[in-house]
Amino acid sequence: MNIPTRDRRALSLALLSLLQFLIAIDVTVVNVALPSIGARFGAGTASLSWVVTGYTLAGGGLLLLGGRLTDLFGRRRMFLLGAVLFGAASLAAGLAPNLETLIAARFAQGVGEALASPAAMSLIALLFPGPAERAKALGVWGAISASGLVVGVLLSGAIVQLLDWRWIFGVNVPIVTAVVALAPRLVRADGPRASGGRLDLPGAALLTGGPLALVHGALSGSVASLLVGAVLLAAFVTVEARTDHPLVPLSFFTHRARAVANAATIPLSAGLSAMFFLVTLYLQDVVGLGPFQAGLAYLPFCAVLLIAIHSASSLIGTLGMWRTALAGLLLTAAGLGWLARLPDEGGLWVDVLPGMLAVAAGMGLGLLALQNAALSDVTEADAGAASGVQRSVDQLGGSLGLAVLVGAAVGGGATQAVDFRAAFAWAAAAVLAAAAGVVLAAPRKRTPR
Repeated sequence: MNIPTRDRRALSLALLSLLQFLIAIDVTVVNVALPSIGARFGAGTASLSWVVTGYTLAGGGLLLLGGRLTDLFGRRRMFLLGAVLFGAASLAAGLAPNLETLIAARFAQGVGEALASPAAMSLIALLFPGPAERAKALGVWGAISASGLVVGVLLSGAIVQLLDWRWIFGVNVPIVTAVVALAPRLVRADGPRASGGRLDLPGAALLTGGPLALVHGALSGSVASLLVGAVLLAAFVTVEARTDHPLVPLSFFTHRARAVANAATIPLSAGLSAMFFLVTLYLQDVVGLGPFQAGLAYLPFCAVLLIAIHSASSLIGTLGMWRTALAGLLLTAAGLGWLARLPDEGGLWVDVLPGMLAVAAGMGLGLLALQNAALSDVTEADAGAASGVQRSVDQLGGSLGLAVLVGAAVGGGATQAVDFRAAFAWAAAAVLAAAAGVVLAAPRKRTPR
């Protein structure tokens, strides 16, 4: 069956976005289900935290390796391999007989994401080479991905209440099967690959182990773990500087636009992750909403997020990437600042929702603009690496930021609401610092007279 090129590109974008939608869902789908999982396996809060962070840390830590594999062995091959692994790990998570198996399956899901996500993103970058059409395509991909974060919260509440927590993983299996069956028909086959490349496995191990140690240290208050994490990340930089085939050459970051975009993504992703986690707790523990009601409270957030992402490509064309990114950062900081004033006995409509909506608008504009900037001047040779760097920064920034901010929220002897206020205040300050960095360091094109 011959499909016109334009239709094939649109269908390919839809297929690539569908898997990313599932990947995004699994970032947040476990949050509401954690009490049921803990009751089933007799696990405490510390053990359950790895069900959440294991997925994002494995994905974020190995995304650079996934980007390198994509460039060496082919985008479609890596997309299909990642999809198969993600689906198999989802099945294993749903059938897990104990907590250890569930955590291992979550790590395997993250590995599947690390292969599939940079492959999908680089395929989109090459399918839509023009700046305007690429911004529009990435807007569609980003909107579907971002909506998956919210759908995960809604889906978890409904499934846990009506079925069983195991089905939050089981629903992935038939959808991934359909993606794997359709991809060879819609996504173009990989061309001949360059020979002679090697994989930087020590670098991948250090980039995964360093953040794992830092997250453990932030959540447990272990200074030793924090020091180990810092040493491992320093060793990663040393290895990348000396190896002949690094995950990504350090010279990659001499490209000013990419470096600024990736640096600004870290606090923005941390703010989003912290908002999802802490607001969900606040809505249930303070406002008194049930799990499904708390999920429904995110519907306005999702609507504003989708509108912002839809508008971002037009704003990028009008204002440019950096002004759009700055607007997104400032809106996000304003929303987090509003949440930093949460009262001890607050309500959804006045105390929570305005801050959530500002964060939604800021994320929709900021993340898409920074994503475009992070893919500046990519070529066939380095599109996978650029995509892997951007996704890795997004994932690890969210994981590390969440660990630090959650540590701030539960530490000390203050009341729960005061702890929430401190966490959101730190998050707002970090995003404001990123906005200042964009103003000072973003590359500017000289306007001809």
